[in-house]
Amino acid sequence: MHLNSFSVSGFRSLTEVADVPVRKPTILAGHNDGGKSALLDALAFLLGEHALAEDDRTYLTVDGEVESAPVRCEESSVEGAFTLDAWEQERFDLPAQVRLRRCSGEDLISRLDVWQPIPADERLRDLSQLLVPALRDLVKEFGLSPTSMRKPDLEQALRMYGREHSGSDGWMAAPAGLDKRMPRYLPFDGKKPDDAVKTVLVGRFQSYMADPDLKGKLTAIEDEVQDRLRIDAKSLCEHIEMRCPDLQKVSVEPDVSFQQGFKAAPLRVARRAGEAVGLDRTGLGSNRRVSLAIWEWTSELLAEEQDTTPTTSTGDEEAPEPPPVQTIVVYDEPDTHLDYTHQRKIMQLIRTQSDIPNVSVLVATHSMNLIDGVDISDVVHLKLEDHRTVVERLGTGLLGDEIDEHLGKIAAAVGLRNSVLLHERCFLAVEGETEQRAFPLLFRLCEGMSLQAAGIALWACFNNEGALHLARYLIKQRRTIMLVVDADSRNVRKGIFKTPKLTEFFGSHASRYVKFLGEPEDDAPQQEKYNELEELFHDDVWARVANKIWAKTYGIWQPADFAALRGEGKFSGAVQEMLQERSENGPGGKPEMMYELAMALDDPDDVPEQLRGVFKQLRELAS
Repeated sequence: MHLNSFSVSGFRSLTEVADVPVRKPTILAGHNDGGKSALLDALAFLLGEHALAEDDRTYLTVDGEVESAPVRCEESSVEGAFTLDAWEQERFDLPAQVRLRRCSGEDLISRLDVWQPIPADERLRDLSQLLVPALRDLVKEFGLSPTSMRKPDLEQALRMYGREHSGSDGWMAAPAGLDKRMPRYLPFDGKKPDDAVKTVLVGRFQSYMADPDLKGKLTAIEDEVQDRLRIDAKSLCEHIEMRCPDLQKVSVEPDVSFQQGFKAAPLRVARRAGEAVGLDRTGLGSNRRVSLAIWEWTSELLAEEQDTTPTTSTGDEEAPEPPPVQTIVVYDEPDTHLDYTHQRKIMQLIRTQSDIPNVSVLVATHSMNLIDGVDISDVVHLKLEDHRTVVERLGTGLLGDEIDEHLGKIAAAVGLRNSVLLHERCFLAVEGETEQRAFPLLFRLCEGMSLQAAGIALWACFNNEGALHLARYLIKQRRTIMLVVDADSRNVRKGIFKTPKLTEFFGSHASRYVKFLGEPEDDAPQQEKYNELEELFHDDVWARVANKIWAKTYGIWQPADFAALRGEGKFSGAVQEMLQERSENGPGGKPEMMYELAMALDDPDDVPEQLRGVFKQLRELAS
């Protein structure tokens, strides 16, 4: 059984959270108390690894009753979209794609349901509650012919009859035994390495218990299983000692009882001979590094299990062994207290585990390294709205058509990182290198702080069309955006900067998102019209800066030298050519020219008024 995605209702702050993917890996990002740990516990509840408590049930908000005592929801449920393997489809008589939910009411007793046709006869809706005599009576009553009178065959015949005589689809009790095929849940948080040791060795213990050669011999082989676990634990200890050379000795002693299951595996370490201590007595950094070593060793176990999976038997004498279930490895903020190098190792470890067949990974984290290390569509952003968690998926639907795929490529090409999309408050998209180099300096001069300090991400997009596509992409992701291009962009091919096209892209308020440098504002039509950024700077500013950094070979620069270049062709190209021809240290290109101009300015009034207005508006958007 493979879990593809899950939805949560009525679990702590997760009032209604839908379609959280289970990928290879999925990254859960968000602020503290945003619901990341609650989402992981909800997943554990679905997989049968978390018992619902009273405090897990969501409080309801009752309109008009502010002073009344809060009321909890009637039902908490977690629903998953699963893919069943061929063995499960045949064994439980279900299709390949099924919806399963685990839910619990006020009694806190959980039940597993499956969405399927509901039999018209109520007696067929929960066959797991019926004993063999009752099943036989129903088979006889309906005139059915099961393959045998064993309970599984009786249930199968009655389920088939119920589907054929159903009125509608709905939730019904899942077939007996389906719960045991739920994906294996391996949680690691790094806070208590002892728990991590127990988690991985319990998984190994369960695999040994499922070995057909050991079934029916529990008492005789108890010592054998314990010895095997000691060998595994020894390998684990050797791996920890290799990864943590400052530890002189690491030991684990598995304590096994078939009556009580896997009891414990306390982990003790020593930096000097004879001074072994429990990890709860060491520093947080040590705990994390030991946990990282344990997680690495877990990857080796998971890969080994995959390599040694028994093949399905096809003989008539012995029932075929079911294939292995999916393993979902869960990390809750694994990067805490780790330095940058170890954070990179965590990311590589997650990639390694994700590459193992039948293994999926979920990671709750604040780490920018981890968030930026996966595809954007694999990031689930959790945030609180009115004290309830909502899910935000970035990049979903990008491949729906050709233009959306292009938008995704634009974002990747300009280095639009996942973490930036999550955390920056405002995005400024510009045409190219000229603006990318000059705008940060001009913004700092005008606003007294850097773009980064103001929460503004600046992205150069190769040309005005690329900037337009990036702006569309960010608007689609519901991000605050301003697109700044030269006024002559109105004349580019396809008319993509004409008002009708911009309205199609951004709606009736396109002017909020797109600013044309040199084009008069709607409320100031008397302003003179220019074509590009360079034309906005006054002639006396150009002359003053030129005399400072591009000394004229003969004489000094005058405002009239620059005024003469206006109105004939492209002003920026003419200025660059003039400076290169008449100065021995003229600029190497337009981006360098504008960068040096911005560097030389020290008075905000030298920055064109329209550009100052754009910067002021950006500050307002970012705040």
